[in-house]
Amino acid sequence: MLLQDIWKDVKAVQERDPAARSALEVLLLYQGVHALIWHRIAHWFWIHRMRFLGRLISQIARFFTLIEIHPGASLGHGILIDHGCGVVIGETAVVGDNCTIYQGVTLGGVGTKKGKRHPTIGNNVMIGAGAKILGAFEVGDNCQIAANAVLLKPLEENSTAAGIPARQVKKDGFPVRDKTEAVKMEQYCRMEDTIRALEERLKKLEDKRNQ
Repeated sequence: MLLQDIWKDVKAVQERDPAARSALEVLLLYQGVHALIWHRIAHWFWIHRMRFLGRLISQIARFFTLIEIHPGASLGHGILIDHGCGVVIGETAVVGDNCTIYQGVTLGGVGTKKGKRHPTIGNNVMIGAGAKILGAFEVGDNCQIAANAVLLKPLEENSTAAGIPARQVKKDGFPVRDKTEAVKMEQYCRMEDTIRALEERLKKLEDKRNQ
């Protein structure tokens, strides 16, 4: 099972990283793959209640790869951690199959209470460099999180999120209108109409005075 998971991670790099030239190169030289291998071993110890060993392995992996994955995190198959430096994945985080995670990504928590406090990421999700996903909520399948976005709330499947804080900017490939901007524009139009009406009234009063 472990070997199958490793092979799927290697194939994911080959398929989605144009710089990868062979499976052997990926296995020997890609730190993202190394971090996933270390994590899968650490996670086995963690779920079998040998938690000190799990933490020890994860810390060794962090030292060598600069990628920090808590042994309690649950990761799917075919994950690509590209470049990887500075990636942090918290204890109760869940990452689905075929996800792509770039450098500097944080899947973090926002509180100190025990229990579920990290995000759940669906399948086929792309998380851009430097993005932060913070809190115990779900990101649906086939989503894209823009680089440096800070996502603090759930995201529907087939969506794209960007900004600080991040908001949904696309759904099923089509732009999503910002409701806040729409309200502001509506208020502006009303104000413009009011000003025009006042100008007309003022003109009539001036005309009447000049008669």
